[in-house]
Amino acid sequence: MGMTMSQKILAAHAGLDHVVPGQLIKAKLDLVHGNDVTTPVAINEFEKNGFDTVFDQNKVAMIMDHFTPNKDIKSATMVKQCRDFALDKGVVNYYDVGDMGIEHALIPEKGLVVAGDLTIGADSHTCTYGALGAFSTGVGSTDMAAGMATGEAWFKVPSAIRFNLTGKLNKWVSGKDVILHIIGMIGVDGALYQSMEFGGEGLHSLSMDDRLCMANMAIEAGAKNGIFEVDDITEAYLKEHSTKSYTVYAPDPDAEYTKVYDINLSEIKSTVAFPHLPENTKTIDEVGDVKIDQVVIGSCTNGRLSDIAAAAKIMEGKHIAKNVRAIIIPATQKIYLEAMKLGYLEIFINAGCSVSTPTCGPCLGGHMGILAAGERAVATTNRNFVGRMGHIESEVYLASPEVAAASAITGKISSPEEIM
Repeated sequence: MGMTMSQKILAAHAGLDHVVPGQLIKAKLDLVHGNDVTTPVAINEFEKNGFDTVFDQNKVAMIMDHFTPNKDIKSATMVKQCRDFALDKGVVNYYDVGDMGIEHALIPEKGLVVAGDLTIGADSHTCTYGALGAFSTGVGSTDMAAGMATGEAWFKVPSAIRFNLTGKLNKWVSGKDVILHIIGMIGVDGALYQSMEFGGEGLHSLSMDDRLCMANMAIEAGAKNGIFEVDDITEAYLKEHSTKSYTVYAPDPDAEYTKVYDINLSEIKSTVAFPHLPENTKTIDEVGDVKIDQVVIGSCTNGRLSDIAAAAKIMEGKHIAKNVRAIIIPATQKIYLEAMKLGYLEIFINAGCSVSTPTCGPCLGGHMGILAAGERAVATTNRNFVGRMGHIESEVYLASPEVAAASAITGKISSPEEIM
């Protein structure tokens, strides 16, 4: 039996010729990372177990993004612990206010992960880097501590689901719509502890930003990881952003999958996930009249430059609806600067939006846009669980930047076609 992309990467890093689903292996890591919420716990475990040095000062990353800029004394104390640890251990890839970004946008941008890598992060959306052809998965802070110290981690080899992509995305439809469509189709546990592996000629219709968004939300289907076949688009991105050498792993022709889905991208419509699960999806023509109070465009899912550009194109020359708050959060400092140079930030401010420095902020109910009881938000974030963005009686509707921007203008969940 042949191996999938994920299985080949795990085998290579475990020093094995072949692995099978369910097999327990210990594998060497190319990157271990955490954020300002998870890293302090990992540091405590690191020190409690008597570790003194990290396994490789260049292969540990700490990105202060969840409550950064610090929202209170507790968050400031947590970040100080990370800052002091990074300085003491010589951690090269430490990012704080002024040079940080949302971790799952910053790490690809900085070229810290490339195709063929095996990486873990103490954050569930670490699966984002599968867009680059890497095996990347979230772990707990204890595993992060062990990984920082030893450069190794234990894995149970996952089985896989294959998604064959064909066709081409329609106007105003993006990778966010594709992954919401898939999660709506298979459910939030439809890929439980499996690899979601994407390939097919339809890949050429998906930008790297589309792929990063889709891989990011693999966890919302319960997946261990999401991973894309490496093509010329991937390689161009890798060469632009990283100096690291990389290895391309293609699935074997006789690789075994638990299920195979054929997805025609030209049939995907703008899709919205209603409260309180990402699987609770409706296409834009099924939404109905849903009035909103807030729009958030940003996050590790949809805070990249193409997302900002799409929203700006829709909002240009318009103003957001009365009684609607619109918050724009570029995912990294580089994206923020490019959006400023291209005039996007001026468009947003003239439209009545608030523009924030990079931060996770409202996505996890942290700061910069918390909802009160009874309020509704359209967000380009990745989760809409009960109380995710504030009060337990608030509601979050997940959507693409295109739908979010249009909704900010109309004051209700809307398609871009309605105002363009």
